[in-house]
Amino acid sequence: MSAPMFLQSRAAHTIQSHAVTKEPLPTASGLSALPNKMLGRSLLIATISSKSYLLIPCLKLLSFLSKPGGSRLLSVDKNPFIHAILRKTFYDQFCAGETRKDTVSTIKGLKDMGFRGVIMTFAKETVFDHRTKTEHGVGEALLINKEKGPPVESVNTHNADIDTFRKGTLETIDLLEGTDYLAVKLTGAGPTVTAAFADQKPLPKQMTDALDEIATKCQQRDVRILVDAESQRFQWGILDTTLNLMRKFNRSDRALIYNTYQAYLKSTASTIHKHMEAASKENFTLGLKLVRGAYINSDERSLIHDTKEDTDSAYNTIALGALKQEIGKYGGDGLPFPKVNLFLASHNKPSVLAAHALHQSRIQVGLPTVPVGFGQLQGMSDEVSFGLLALKQKNGQTPEVYKCSTWGSMSECLAYLLRRAVENRDAVSRTGDELNALRSEAWRRMKGMFISP
Repeated sequence: MSAPMFLQSRAAHTIQSHAVTKEPLPTASGLSALPNKMLGRSLLIATISSKSYLLIPCLKLLSFLSKPGGSRLLSVDKNPFIHAILRKTFYDQFCAGETRKDTVSTIKGLKDMGFRGVIMTFAKETVFDHRTKTEHGVGEALLINKEKGPPVESVNTHNADIDTFRKGTLETIDLLEGTDYLAVKLTGAGPTVTAAFADQKPLPKQMTDALDEIATKCQQRDVRILVDAESQRFQWGILDTTLNLMRKFNRSDRALIYNTYQAYLKSTASTIHKHMEAASKENFTLGLKLVRGAYINSDERSLIHDTKEDTDSAYNTIALGALKQEIGKYGGDGLPFPKVNLFLASHNKPSVLAAHALHQSRIQVGLPTVPVGFGQLQGMSDEVSFGLLALKQKNGQTPEVYKCSTWGSMSECLAYLLRRAVENRDAVSRTGDELNALRSEAWRRMKGMFISP
């Protein structure tokens, strides 16, 4: 009998059990919060990710299925066999649901496991591949050649893509509460918007109105917004757009809007410094979400740090600098540190633990710091997520830990699923911690079936 089948029984007993471990992060007691079905699926996906002869065919299949214009026979939405396989494996592992009902159920399940909230996005985006010079719009048959450009239309013409983006995003907000974040992929608004981002030209008024409506609704519901980083072809335009939203909506000490900064880019440190300068001069709060980066397979390689060690160093320097309120000319003996809210999205255990330890130590001795939240993707790095939740603070509260997910149809989520599968492969190949933790928890539960506590 396979391990996942063993994991279908004794759920109540295993979730309440806690194994003794000497690890800094209490792996067994943390992962014991995972229901058996989720643990079994996580173990299956991690095992596939650790075996190249299993993973490579899976990645090729996901890449093939994500291309637009395929036949009905190979449609992930219309072929029930393909849909069922993907739904029970990669989709359920990394995505929240295809319907509102499924998504609400997933959100509730994550909060019941102890997470402060969720980070939810509607799965529609455009990815630019610098090698083929094409834009791939997910969820619709969109393929734009760089030389030909987008469809010709007036910036004042009503745009169906922008309207779909607006409606999908507003519907996502309805799923969220005050403890949650909305993640927004601005390229989901279609080719007219991505062309404006690529050329760093003004957005259509319909798009700016949509963003104002989205931000206003989030403000009313106390839901914060994380604007995602995307392909480099569009990123400078996205950064500028988000900074303008911060100028308008981040007027209190609590940031409503966050920009996402990718530590693997060589330009990120200077970009953050410029945005801090704007926040300082214009008296708004900078929402700083820090990630390592997720577009290494499609972005131009020369823009990215030469080694993983360089990226790790850049990430930690920015994260710890923000927590110490010392970045560039700001803080310490320099200029007053501007108002910053920090969100650390990371699966790297040393980075997360170092940031949390520094934040707590500064609070305990009365040194200045910034508010910080932590996030990991649904279906990944559960050892890190639950380990953070186990780190009780002196006031009895846990760190603010969130799980990031997406919702939408299978076809809309394919690009997201492909990136998650690649990230999971890279994570498992760099370290066996996650797979070993899952195996240990599965073994603990199987032993519990036969050995009384």
